[in-house]
Amino acid sequence: MFAEAEADPSLSKEAFKPLEARLRVALLDAQYRRLGQADKTLLVVVAGIDGAGKGAAVNLLNEWMDPRHIKTLAYGPREGEELERPALWRYWKDLPPKGNTGIVFGSWYAPLILETLRKKPNQDIIEAQCAAIMRFEAMLAAEGVQIIKLWFHLSAKAQKARAQRLLASPETAWQVSPADLKVQKKYDRICSGGRLVLKHTDTPHAPWFVIPSADEQMRAVRTAEAVLAAMRRRGVPRIAPAFPAPAGATRIVNRLGQLDYSAQVDEDEYESELGLLQGRLARAARSAKFRARSLVLVFEGQDAAGKGGAIRRVTHALDARQFDITPVSAPSSEELARPYLWRFWRGVPRHGRIAIFDRSWYGRVLVERVEKLTPPAKWRRAYAEINDFEEQLAASGALVLKFWLAITADVQLARFREREKSPFKNFKITPDDWRNRDKWDAYAAAANEMLARTDTAHAPWHLVSANDKRYARLQVLRHIVDAMEDQL
Repeated sequence: MFAEAEADPSLSKEAFKPLEARLRVALLDAQYRRLGQADKTLLVVVAGIDGAGKGAAVNLLNEWMDPRHIKTLAYGPREGEELERPALWRYWKDLPPKGNTGIVFGSWYAPLILETLRKKPNQDIIEAQCAAIMRFEAMLAAEGVQIIKLWFHLSAKAQKARAQRLLASPETAWQVSPADLKVQKKYDRICSGGRLVLKHTDTPHAPWFVIPSADEQMRAVRTAEAVLAAMRRRGVPRIAPAFPAPAGATRIVNRLGQLDYSAQVDEDEYESELGLLQGRLARAARSAKFRARSLVLVFEGQDAAGKGGAIRRVTHALDARQFDITPVSAPSSEELARPYLWRFWRGVPRHGRIAIFDRSWYGRVLVERVEKLTPPAKWRRAYAEINDFEEQLAASGALVLKFWLAITADVQLARFREREKSPFKNFKITPDDWRNRDKWDAYAAAANEMLARTDTAHAPWHLVSANDKRYARLQVLRHIVDAMEDQL
């Protein structure tokens, strides 16, 4: 795997010059062509031995290509608010749009590589990290993100010589880090760890390329050739399933049909209970223990089911500086240029904060499915992707609660007509709302399957009968308060 790179091949300056000229022109041509097509993002992941010239390779790509359309994404150890969110959050939020190129320096491979370098690596941790990486890269690839991964490698002798050469001059000594100087003692362990990483995470949709790095010219040419080949690649390579298949077939139950839609409360009981629940919520959200957690609330349901009213009864108990409400509608052009979960990853709250989604990532398996806006293969894949997303949220300290507010067709019709007559509510009713009523059964089927496939212990669904708005609001508050008090 590393034999050629450890032989330290070189390229003369005479041979390098014509190659440089050809590759620079070809890279720019391929870059502009991709910008025009704007159908794929390219991520170039940079990894390898410290002191192999990784930083120089990043600078070279920015020099040989148009840097206005390259985003260099450099990361160190997680710190600050990054520690309060899932580990992949910082990579999701920085994803460049389709047509553009991102160079990832200090990538999602850093924790895995560090684990392989321990004297006694934990195999369970390594397997779990490899599996998480495979899921992440498979989803990106399926959503139009092309990934290539470059491992910069050279012999121990060449690495030491390069460090000594750079240290000999004050003008270049700054390029040598303490980690570069420690490579000699750990060289064999680094190579062993590198082989393991490449073996377990090399896939057709996210391949590894070993870049010989002892010679600057050879390193430059091999880096440019790998990126150029990726930019010229057409089509999408086969993407193996990243999520294990369920042990048995999922049984789809008509949970919406089993609800008691006659449930209701009278006004006096409502006012009394509302104040008590909001008080409990206020105390829980302001408690010291909640500063180490976060809360993610998802609201879905039929049109006119009362999601907005339920959300307002929640936020009335909260400090306005503590929460964010994200109303979700059709994706913008900026959002369409990235994987569908991107816009939701950006809204992941840090500890002590609350994120409220009025509609959510479940649009992929609801409206996009029913309206045929997304091919079946994509929305079927989304169940596992969503479960994985929510599992990452929960693992980072988020309490994830999902509510489906359900009403009957006759109640919806009455509310639509009421909205049309009210000067304060008629903005809520649109031609799409009326059109969606014709697909009531299709939406119900999609919702029941969604509930069956995504109701998990770490992110449970709560079905709420909402024919009576007062009853629904109390139920929502009760579920939130009970969950927070139980967790805190």
